[in-house]
Amino acid sequence: MEAKDIIEKLKSRSADEVALIERAFAFAQEKHENELRYSGEPYFIHPYAVAKTLAEMRLDTNTIIAGLLHDVCESAPEEEKKACEKSIVKEFGKDVAFLVEGVTKLGKLHAHGEERYLENMRKMFLSIAQDVRVVLIRLADRLHNMQTLSAVPQHKQKRIADETLEIYAPLAGRLGMGKLRGELEDLSFPFSHPVEYDALIDKIKERREHKEVYLAKVKYKLGEELKKASITVSAIDARVKHVFSLYRKLQRHNNNLDEIYDIVALRVIVKDIADCYAVLGIVHKLWRPLPGKIKDYIALPKPNGYQSIHTTVFCINGEITEFQIRTEKMHDEAEHGIAAHWIYEHQGKPKVGGQVSKSLKWIAQIREWQKESKGTKEFLESLKIDVFKNRIFVFTPTGDVIDLPEGATPVDFAYLVHSEIGNHCGGAKVNDKMTSLEHHLKNGDKCEILIQKNKKPSRSWLSFVKTNYAKSKIRASLEKNK
Repeated sequence: MEAKDIIEKLKSRSADEVALIERAFAFAQEKHENELRYSGEPYFIHPYAVAKTLAEMRLDTNTIIAGLLHDVCESAPEEEKKACEKSIVKEFGKDVAFLVEGVTKLGKLHAHGEERYLENMRKMFLSIAQDVRVVLIRLADRLHNMQTLSAVPQHKQKRIADETLEIYAPLAGRLGMGKLRGELEDLSFPFSHPVEYDALIDKIKERREHKEVYLAKVKYKLGEELKKASITVSAIDARVKHVFSLYRKLQRHNNNLDEIYDIVALRVIVKDIADCYAVLGIVHKLWRPLPGKIKDYIALPKPNGYQSIHTTVFCINGEITEFQIRTEKMHDEAEHGIAAHWIYEHQGKPKVGGQVSKSLKWIAQIREWQKESKGTKEFLESLKIDVFKNRIFVFTPTGDVIDLPEGATPVDFAYLVHSEIGNHCGGAKVNDKMTSLEHHLKNGDKCEILIQKNKKPSRSWLSFVKTNYAKSKIRASLEKNK
């Protein structure tokens, strides 16, 4: 383990920044000198791994330093903690100290009973709204803890895995960090659902091997056609579906593996958007597409920023095969989500602070409605619905995408478009047909809200709306109009 292993993952850092990382490396190594992990390995392996993950995300120097230092004061004897915190401010600055303190506060999510757990959940989401870097460090911290979970006492393993599946993996997904979410889910799966994990691994082993050989032929044929069309391809890769994602999908398809077409898919990465559509044309010229299986997330991105074209075709020998087509930038953002957004938004500017992208409106909404929650239990229940529940994407008449939880209604949709539209919602059309306000919206629906100027929210709406955001706005309006 050397500081250069972290530094070599970074690009264009000044000599001063490199020196600061090296100093933080030595500082953390010294502070953790006599500590061991459950595995018996030196404790420093953990902050080193966290900093390496943050460097791979290409985050700013202060975040990487905070990753190295995130446990140094926490593990210090009580009487030395204050001195430790002061020394971080003195050696590495207030921004690093702020990040370290933020991660420490989020480091006890399971500690001291349910009330403390819920309160820390509230703090986590406040942290996202204030400075997303705190939560990115926490996610990198959880990733390494999951990678080494087998060394943890057995009675703790399931609790940690369940917590990761319920909180951390969905959070990574909501932040658009597809790669990290998949890793966290797959690392948790064997500890959280061991019987189901073993059964699924046995079930897909032979099919995966066949698909990988088959896709090598498809990749060669497509590559030749793209050369003829003079399309520059950055990569054509076989993308293996994450095991836990497959398990979840199987539950929706009556455990029928024959209905899952994307166990292994081909991902084509090109230089620009025009080439994405050119590749789509060539794929469809070679092989007939399945009706209804073309999804254009470039023209209509998902609310977490995800962009790509997905198409499923009858491929060589009639085998149903999925293709994903995207640019290099889209791929980077699909893998690293909010971290990549943040990098692109700061290009040419100093990378200071961790304000989140304006496109991630749900984070701002969390900050708003957490203030209105009566208690932390209500907050967590709402969080599970508004943030972690399976999401659907519903279109406005002008083609904007509204991100909602499953089971959401036109009233939930109306409030997320604008609170005044919700307050004056008199009816709704879904896919150009009149429907009730209690109707459960589905993925891909187009929803139009019919406004009535004198209409006011009804107390009965509280019995069927799904999102806490809508509930809080309805209650506020009812209170105002008493």
